[in-house]
Amino acid sequence: MLCAEHPGALAHDEAGRCALLVGHPQWRDGGLASVARRHGDAAAALAGWQRFGNGLPERLAGDFSLVIVDAPGGCVFAATDRIGRQPLYHAHCAGGLAFASSAEALARLPGVDASIRPQAVHAYLYFHMVPSPLTIHAGIDKLPGAHRLEWRGADCDIACWWQPQFREETGADAGRLGREMRALIDNAVADLAAGHRCGAFLSGGLDSSTVAGVLARLKPADADTFSIGFDVPGYDETGFARIAAGRFGTRQHVYYVSADDVLAAVQDISAHYDEPFGNSSAIPAYYCARLAREAGVERLLAGDGGDELFAGNERYLKQKVFEHWLRLPPALREPLGAGLKALPAIGALGKAASYVRQAETPLPERLETYNFLHRIPAATMFEPDFLQAVDTGWPLGWLRRLWTQAGEASALNRMMYLDWQRTLADNDLRKVERTCALAGVDVVYPLLDDRLIEFSCRVPSALKLPGSRLRDFYKQAMRGFLPEEILNKSKHGFGLPFGIWMRSHAGLRALAGDSLQKLARRGWLRPGFIDEALGLHGSGHAAYYGELVWVLMMLELWLDTHV
Repeated sequence: MLCAEHPGALAHDEAGRCALLVGHPQWRDGGLASVARRHGDAAAALAGWQRFGNGLPERLAGDFSLVIVDAPGGCVFAATDRIGRQPLYHAHCAGGLAFASSAEALARLPGVDASIRPQAVHAYLYFHMVPSPLTIHAGIDKLPGAHRLEWRGADCDIACWWQPQFREETGADAGRLGREMRALIDNAVADLAAGHRCGAFLSGGLDSSTVAGVLARLKPADADTFSIGFDVPGYDETGFARIAAGRFGTRQHVYYVSADDVLAAVQDISAHYDEPFGNSSAIPAYYCARLAREAGVERLLAGDGGDELFAGNERYLKQKVFEHWLRLPPALREPLGAGLKALPAIGALGKAASYVRQAETPLPERLETYNFLHRIPAATMFEPDFLQAVDTGWPLGWLRRLWTQAGEASALNRMMYLDWQRTLADNDLRKVERTCALAGVDVVYPLLDDRLIEFSCRVPSALKLPGSRLRDFYKQAMRGFLPEEILNKSKHGFGLPFGIWMRSHAGLRALAGDSLQKLARRGWLRPGFIDEALGLHGSGHAAYYGELVWVLMMLELWLDTHV
């Protein structure tokens, strides 16, 4: 039940084997690449399965989901790409094992338990998405990135087939590494743009500007870029997008999203996801993709991934600040910390005590300091019966497992590796994939090229984040190519001013209020907490509590459509 729209995505042989390979696969084996050119990617997958067995995924690059049904061998094999860009769901049903690129497709099959999984609801409220291997449905699981599954009747083995090797080059020459990185980016954009009418997302940040610039150099007379603006102070970055478009000579298209646009699209967008999804930047992503489709673009190049490869997220720097405290000698740190924590939590001393408490919280738990579910007591948020049905420690346990998988990597590289799954695979990439599909345009990610991922593991942490300079290695490598205004700008993101708009837009306020009241009747959340969430938005920090209201609203909108 994977989508096999592209020629060559499905193949079978006379012995009773079949293969399905979707996404944008690339072959690392010359012989299999030759088969793919002549007969299609699925035919190459069949040939590779017979030659390499479960080592087949290592011969693949790019984004893909792969399923092999080997009837003679009595085996079903499945695998996902290194980051998990292409989702793959699986479920036991009457008579066997079913796969699909959509959880919703499996939920319709007879014998599949499609009931709502309470643990997934809790995980959604924690992460604002449902992380692998969970899905919202009790009887359906999601294969994480870089994992394979082998099923032989009663036995079902799931394991990781690839782990990054963070082998930092000591004494590395930054200039040489920078030139190598730029060549890898150039090649990735060229590979993905070939043969298609392409455009690029352009937010005006480092990554989208890089991708747009390389595309413009490849297609100087035919490069379109697409940007979203907001007529809200602090949210609009179209000025930087225009600087990049002017620098590279792209045909720039801009659309300003309004509160009315959110109201018009939010229910369709929620329904299009096969699981609850609470990332509010899905709205601007959708309107940007729709703008590209209306301009005749077939494929969009997205800049996702640069921050998670080359240290661009603010939380990486914040955690580095906490490490200063941990480097103090224990004989000094322990009595000083005890004294600070005993002081009243007011003024500068209160901030110092808060700093110590956070610094003494180990990673990765420390990353979740500002999570709603750590700031709001569970007993005041959830009904007792719901709490009995879930493990409230599951989210931190999931993060710890990812943290340990990075082996002996530095703290910085561990945080970025964790974000490959939490921030990219099940969040940002799912956001872009689904909204682009709804708009009717294909999307690819040059900065998540496998060669670039492997290269990033060699760049020393001290070059990626020296002192307090985020993305320093990347910025130095791009100096002279990207405009100085973009190199020197502060990080912004692709956020939606929902909390601010909700205060004054009657339609959004009514939709949110109605959705949250319906959610309260499902028996998971305490009605008093729902009222408090709406009240905090009205009287407190509109943007911060608006995000909480959005996450709750999107959960109910999805449930209302799918359950």
